[in-house]
Amino acid sequence: MEKKVLEAKNIVKYFHDPISIQVLKNVQFSLNQGEFASIIGKSGCGKSTLLYILSTMDTDFEGEVWIDGVSTTGKKEAELAKIRHEKIGFVFQFHYLLNEFTVLKNVMLPGEKLGNYSKQEIEHRAMEKLRILGIEKEALKKPNQLSGGQKQRVAIARSLINDPIIIMGDEPTGNLDKKNSDIVFNIFKELAESYQQTLLIVTHDNEFAQNTHRIIEMVDGEIVRS
Repeated sequence: MEKKVLEAKNIVKYFHDPISIQVLKNVQFSLNQGEFASIIGKSGCGKSTLLYILSTMDTDFEGEVWIDGVSTTGKKEAELAKIRHEKIGFVFQFHYLLNEFTVLKNVMLPGEKLGNYSKQEIEHRAMEKLRILGIEKEALKKPNQLSGGQKQRVAIARSLINDPIIIMGDEPTGNLDKKNSDIVFNIFKELAESYQQTLLIVTHDNEFAQNTHRIIEMVDGEIVRS
């Protein structure tokens, strides 16, 4: 039986500024382990808002989010932070790497924060992730010595360090040229198909979306295709 990794049940969201505007309307879908899905739609349709809710960073909504069979509804911030660190890996449009640390240390940071393994084990795991992404030779460089595409690969390695059940990406190829976008896409595809990693990626790049396993299309806060 396929393992359900993420489930959104009737998600409704309003912004109140100063009048109430409904930005998400009864959003409902689920993702199974190993699925590589993209969320597409015009700017302002609610894609990023939905991602922030699914990632537990926004708790001001109606409906339910289930991650790895556990409902996030009503959980305190400390519990949600634990779910984020253990279950979710994030890749953003900007890599958010820290230039004062080496590539290896940047990848290790979320593992050290979670604290499930010894420092040596975290370092070993970080090198393993860099190897999977083909950038282990850059481990002792600083991020500002890398190209944009390499930086984004380091960000992906960092997102994998705690073996998350799902990777969520917000425009992860938005700042990359075609060549590096293709590299990142192929990494995601391999993670899904070789490692059974679940991925949910918000993108404006239609070519990227067309090649994912599944497209979730949004129009005015509603899912019109999934």
